[in-house]
Formats: sequence, structure tokens, C-alpha cells
Amino acid sequence: MEKGRLVYITISEKLARKFGGLDVSIPLPVELPAEKPEFDPRDLSEEMILSGMLRDLARQPEGKHSEYYRQIIGALKPNLLGELNEAAILKSRNGDHQSALEIFSLLDGLAPDHPLILLNKALVSEAIFPDGEDAGAAWEAALAVAEDSEFPGSVERDILFYAGLFYYRRNKYRRALFCLESFLDMADAVNAEEEPEADDEKKNQAEALLREIRGSGLDDDDFREALDLVNAGREEEGLSRARAFLERYPRAGRGWFLLGWGLRRLGRWENGAACFEKAIEFGCDNGDARNELAICRMELGDYEESRRNLEKALGENPDDVKIISNMGILALKEGKDAEAEAFFRTVLELDPADAIARSFLP
Repeated sequence: MEKGRLVYITISEKLARKFGGLDVSIPLPVELPAEKPEFDPRDLSEEMILSGMLRDLARQPEGKHSEYYRQIIGALKPNLLGELNEAAILKSRNGDHQSALEIFSLLDGLAPDHPLILLNKALVSEAIFPDGEDAGAAWEAALAVAEDSEFPGSVERDILFYAGLFYYRRNKYRRALFCLESFLDMADAVNAEEEPEADDEKKNQAEALLREIRGSGLDDDDFREALDLVNAGREEEGLSRARAFLERYPRAGRGWFLLGWGLRRLGRWENGAACFEKAIEFGCDNGDARNELAICRMELGDYEESRRNLEKALGENPDDVKIISNMGILALKEGKDAEAEAFFRTVLELDPADAIARSFLP
């Protein structure tokens, strides 16, 4: 729905009584209907007041009259926070992530630092920006509240758990280690209070990830610095640190993946492919490893092996535009133009701004 104009009005005592005794000395923010941009006191409704106050709070959550506006919203619509939260989640589940974020921005103003809102906002931000800074910022905001909570509950535990998964998937293992260890400390404290079933499934997953991080040395200085160097485009230095790491952890699948990634970025296809095969052998058999191996095999002219790995990667991550785009590039190399076009059009359906797919389409 199109937003209307936000205006600030003063109201009469009569109108103030109609809406539960508003303070006539405080300007009232109201959102005018888009189709009727001029204010008429006869049109004033509870919806106009609520939406106006929410927009004001989103703009200036610590404004002069913010607490008063929150009190009025609570009096007019006691369940509004829960209703908006559910609406945002529903929008996100239906793929309308942007609308979900817009609702969360209203909730940020209505209930600053509310752990449930921060958790859901971080999860939606991660769905929209899986590799971007926005998701990291959202998780850090949620973590700040969870860590400062005097009486942490299930929501705070969930923040630590899901933030740990977020950082693990992004190879930020020390941050993941902190989050998952903190989650387990909280969960163990709950169990000590005779709730033995609390968080059991999450505890098992957190413990498994911690075993992997510690057992494979993923919090090791050489691994972390190698990852940072390759990310920064300093591949040769990164490869040196990755090799030093693998001397101590020769069966670390993610170490072999990192070495292969650096080699692939330098165009050393044969050596890169060998490293990705080692990564898969030592437990790092996932869509990313298969996709990277497929790129190397494609560049070496082994199209059959490239396709086999891309299909396995796509089976694991069916909406990953990088994998689908690589399927299109492989089809082009094989002379299958119609098939390639279909892959690139699928990419654009998932991400209309994808420049690679656009560059290959007529």
C-alpha cells in the first residue's frame, strides 16, 4: 500500500476524549491517506494515529515525545507489537523480504532493543543479504542485547545459537565459537533449573560445530589470516598461511577448501581441483566445494565432471544463483545455447540485478 503524508496536528479536547484522552499539548503525528493528502478532523481515525506514531518512532526512536507515543500505541492497540512481528515473518516466508524489513524498521522504533524483534530482523536480513554487511550488523545488534540481558531467556539463547550458525557459515570461526559457547552456557544453566529438554536439539548441533572448529583448528591464527588474505586479494600470502595451517591439520577439509579457493582465484585450475577433491574427501562435501571444483574442471575442459559436480551442488542449494549461473556458462561452452539461456533467465528470476546473467542474455 502506498504511504501517505505524515503530518503533525493539534487536536481539540473533544477529539482527544474520543481517542482515550490524548494530551492536546503534544503534537499528534498522523498519516494521511495517499488519496486524501489534506487533513480533515472529521476523517481522523485510530489507524491514522497508529501509523503516524509508528512512522515518527521509526524516524526518531529517542525523540522528545517518543515514550508518550509508545504509551498511546499500547493503550490503543495492546497487541500491536506481536501482530506486526507476525506480519513481518509472514511477509518473509512468502518471499517479500523487503516489506518484512520495512515492518521491522517500524518495530525498532516501537520497541527498541526488543530481543525477539532483533532476532527476527537478523534472520530476515540474512535471508536477503546472505553475504553482505547488513546481516552482520543485524546479528551484532541482536547479540549486544542478548549479552547484556540480566535475565536471559529462550529468545536470548536463540540469538546466540543462530548468530553462531551465521558466523560459522561465513567462516568467522572465532566469533562462532564465542556465540556457540555462550549459548551452551545459557542452555546448561536452564537445564540446571530442571528443564532437561530445553534446547536439546540446538545443544547437540552447537556441540558438534564446536568439536569441528576446535578439532580442525578453524580458530587457528594461520587459518584466520589465510582467509583474510585471500579475501583481500593477497592470494600468494594467503596460500603460504594456508599451507602452514595444513601442515598442522592435514585432514582439515576447510583448510584444503581455502587452499583450493586461493589457487582457483589465481587460475591454477589443476592444483585447485586437487585441493577441492581433498576438501571433499576430508568432510567438506558441500555445495560450495562442489561448485568450486566444477569451475576448475570446466576450465580444464572436463565438462562431464564439471556438470556432475554442479548438479550435486545444485541439489544441495537449488536457489544458489552462483551455481545456476555456472550451469549456464557450462552449457554455453558445450554449445547448448537454449539450455544456457534458460539457466540465466532462472538466475534473473531469483536476482533481477545479477550482472553476470544479464551479460550472457541477448
